[in-house]
Formats: sequence, C-alpha cells, structure tokens
Amino acid sequence: MPDDLITGDDDVTRCGWGGGPEVYRAYHDEDWGRPLHGERALFELLTLETFQSGLSWLTILRKRPAFVAAFDGFDPERVAAYGDEETARLLADAGIVRNRLKVAAAITNARATVALRDDEGLDAFFWSFADAARDERPAPDWRPASMADVPSWTVASKAMAKAFKARGFAFVGPTVAYAFMQSAGVVDDHLTGCVRAAA
Repeated sequence: MPDDLITGDDDVTRCGWGGGPEVYRAYHDEDWGRPLHGERALFELLTLETFQSGLSWLTILRKRPAFVAAFDGFDPERVAAYGDEETARLLADAGIVRNRLKVAAAITNARATVALRDDEGLDAFFWSFADAARDERPAPDWRPASMADVPSWTVASKAMAKAFKARGFAFVGPTVAYAFMQSAGVVDDHLTGCVRAAA
C-alpha cells in the first residue's frame, strides 16, 4: 500500500490527507472530486480556493462556516454589490482569512460571475474545460499512485486561468485553477487504492 494512503479506524482506505481531522475526512469522502454544479456552489468553491492560496486547506475548511456567513451565503449578486463598508467589515472579521487582496478578488470574481450570466454562466464556462482536462490524463488508464504523481497545474488549468482572467476574474492562476478542477470533480485525483477512487 503506498505511503500516501491511510486506513482509518473505520477500516476505510483513503488518500492520506483524508485521514486527518473529521472535517478533512468528511470533505475527502463527500466533496473532493465529486462533480459540482450551480453558480453559487462554484462561486463559493472558487472563493475558498482563492483564500486557500498559500495556506492549508484545513484552515479554510475550519473557517468555512464563517466564510459562508461573512459572504452572505456566497450569493454572487450580493457579493458583487460590496463596497468599502463591506470590505472593511470582512477585513475586521477574525472568523475568516483577512487578506485585502483576496477579499478584493472575491468581490471582483463575484462581479465577473454575474457578468457571465449574459453569456453562458459560470457553470457552463467552468465545465467547458472538462474535456481538455480529462484528455490530458484519461481515466481509468491514468490514476495517481501517490501524491507525487499529482501535478500542481496542467496545460488545461493554464488555459482555464487565462480564460478566467480574460473574463475579468482575479487571483485565478494555473495552480488555483487546477485545485478548483480537482475539488469540483473535473479531474479525479483520488489515489489508486482510495475508496473514493472507485466511486
């Protein structure tokens, strides 16, 4: 069994990172890698991925309820209307990550999300990169055996980041774009032997 897998006290084998605190285990088992659709859900995930940059995902998961409350349930239209007062409120909120650039990016991305409604919408725009991402590493032939096999970005995530930037999104580089693809189920990076790899 690769070192990057762990068998929990429930006798279930998971990716090693999914065997930590319960919030991590639940996220691994119920969310990460499952196809996610819907404007609000995708905007929330993109915002959390943006705030995670440079931090541990565990930090973001533990603060997720506070993020949901602080950002009005991640309603893109409400966040898009934020101004100086809301920005100051967010930067004073100890429950979330207080980073001025990331707060500004969340508001910018909400506005870009709302603007996409005049075209295809965030859901269709995001999922339009799925075929290219999957063609790079077709399943079931390709599946990582260890975390060392999982890239931090791909050609498809680089293309997605460029397209998001062209649509007015901020703080979505190739690495954030790839993490977004992983967490929203565009690609499945559960390791060989993980219970979720067969799901």
